[in-house]
Amino acid sequence: MGTGAEHPSTLMQAVAAAFSEDGPLALAQPGFQPRPGQTEMATAVAETIEHGGALVVEAGTGVGKTFAYLVPALLSGERVLISTATKALQDQLFSRDLPRLVDALALPVRMALLKGRASYLCLHRMDIARQHPLAADTSVARMLARVEEWSQATATGDLAELPGWDERSAATPLFTSTRDNCLGSSCPRFRACHVHLARRDALAADVVVINHHLFFADHAIRDSGMAELLPSVRVVVFDEAHQLNDVGVQFMGIQLSSSQWMDLARDVLAAGQMLAPGLADWPGIADGLDQAAKNWRLAVGSWAPNTRLRWVGAAPEGVNAVAWTGAMLQLSTACRRTLAAVDMVSEIAPDFLRLHERCIRLMERIDVFSDPFGPDAVRWVEVGPHPLRAVQAPLDIAAPMRALWSPDAVGSRADGGSLNDAHDADPGLPWADEDSSSAAAALAAGPGTAAGRPRSWVFTSATLGDDASMGWFTASCGLEGARVMQVESPFDYAIQAALYVPRQLPAPSDPAHGTAVAHWVGDAIRVLGGRTLVLTTTLKALRTIGDALLARFPEGAGIEVLVQGDWPKRRLMERFREGDGEGSRAGCVLVASATFWEGFDVPGEALQLVVIDKLPFPPPGDPVVEARSQRLEHLGKSAFRHFALPEAAIALKQGAGRLIRSEHDRGLLTITDSRLVTMGYGKRLLAALPRMRRIESEEEWIESLGSLVTTPSTRAHPSP
Repeated sequence: MGTGAEHPSTLMQAVAAAFSEDGPLALAQPGFQPRPGQTEMATAVAETIEHGGALVVEAGTGVGKTFAYLVPALLSGERVLISTATKALQDQLFSRDLPRLVDALALPVRMALLKGRASYLCLHRMDIARQHPLAADTSVARMLARVEEWSQATATGDLAELPGWDERSAATPLFTSTRDNCLGSSCPRFRACHVHLARRDALAADVVVINHHLFFADHAIRDSGMAELLPSVRVVVFDEAHQLNDVGVQFMGIQLSSSQWMDLARDVLAAGQMLAPGLADWPGIADGLDQAAKNWRLAVGSWAPNTRLRWVGAAPEGVNAVAWTGAMLQLSTACRRTLAAVDMVSEIAPDFLRLHERCIRLMERIDVFSDPFGPDAVRWVEVGPHPLRAVQAPLDIAAPMRALWSPDAVGSRADGGSLNDAHDADPGLPWADEDSSSAAAALAAGPGTAAGRPRSWVFTSATLGDDASMGWFTASCGLEGARVMQVESPFDYAIQAALYVPRQLPAPSDPAHGTAVAHWVGDAIRVLGGRTLVLTTTLKALRTIGDALLARFPEGAGIEVLVQGDWPKRRLMERFREGDGEGSRAGCVLVASATFWEGFDVPGEALQLVVIDKLPFPPPGDPVVEARSQRLEHLGKSAFRHFALPEAAIALKQGAGRLIRSEHDRGLLTITDSRLVTMGYGKRLLAALPRMRRIESEEEWIESLGSLVTTPSTRAHPSP
């Protein structure tokens, strides 16, 4: 691609022409219809690209925001970095949306898809996987055989292409690498490394598609390769930007988990027995690490799954301080013993050098968690079915990230260091080869500018706030000075959808609430023959409502009840989207929580009713929620008004957004929490929802259900 539009009006004119009735998009895509909101957003993106700065756009469902930012970005001739919320959205953007647009616009664009290390096959680790103790397990051996066969044919090494791969498999760590165990340019398979090649492709591409996790990994730059990519692009787009703060907080914090210690034990044992047998008591050293990790977990005691424990003093709340301190000391001792052993054999193979670095890094993290932390951070311990995890994180990403996208932030990194410091941060980055000079040239530009011109930042999502200022998003991301705009959905919600809040159900605080919701919703499910998504605010409610509906609609009842956790997420989504299919296949009900509140798009007539069990206020006992609330109270602000209420409004918008996905859809939304209509703050929450018709009585509700059955909709995907 070229170096950018030469005249201020050129890009604007090209964008307007692309979205016109007889433009290239209309000619290339049957059914394309110009939408004023889409063109308005595309024009704003074009202006931002031309002049630089930050643009924040909340684009309602159906606007077509993907094409609204892709068209001006592609037509600008600039190098573009696009970050999405998940790897699944990455794949969709790279494999479907971008190719369609590039063809329609007839542009010679080089595109690249870049993911984190764990998404790619590691050739070196696969070479040695058969010697690993875990390979003796039959299921692991079968998976390794499948991977070995696939490795001969794959060009990218992207594990998303591997049929039947489950990232939760015990075999996965044997053929993937992490920042901890990657050997970088010292690896014997470095030249053929899929991660290395993907990064080289990204450096040469005009458009690079990444994800938020990759962008923020290790302070947004060092581990992800952003040190090379970011300074060389002028246009950066964040789609599904509402997740930026949560993802950024996760990666800008410090973590110490029992899985890190157990992984270290596994890798020390494998490397020691293979590369330096007999030179140290490798089984004993590995066992010491493994036992220390287990004792650390035991020191916490028994808690409900997914519990977060505040950690303010010497130990997390509710944990015996003596036992906790002793367990931390055992971790440190086991690590020092490991460090001494690998130090003796460090010259034998690069594997031991990386193990040495991992030990140092883990000991440094123990020191961090032994010291006090500041008022703008929060510390907690996560326990439950997953490995024990200690976390210390900032309350938001505003301060560190303001330096990244500020136009005045030239020549400095988000973490306060020089961009050139990134050279020493990660041997897995591809600057130790013959092209290192071009990487150094790219690094010469600072994060605020690229080649002397202001960088353009675009942040977009369907949900970025509950008011016109979108302060919920901009404040947490350090974007107070950004241009902000809202683009309304083109859907006619007053005709296509209706909202009902039943008042006869028990209060949300009543233990009988979940069972009553299941009984009441069950009647609607029977009328619709399934076609219902029930979104819960807690895992307890998920189980209560799911179990009640499973009991009411057993196998053979003509309605299939799907409950999150019983099947993998992808399988649940695929089955629900199938609906009642053909023949005798049953209609579906899906009871879900967490990730199903957003990014779940159901085509066809498989979904006609969305049920939200309670107003989704943030959990009051969560350490992060409490710390953010306390900070607001110290500033003299109401934590409920400025934090809890906006958080609930955003979540409610996301959940409600599952219902209407095209101009042909018709459906009902019910929120089984009477506080929405009885409490004063309910008006603010209602104002955040699409302007649906309101159902006021049970009789009207039953009539509305019946109309969906007698006059089925013709659901379809929205046009781009």
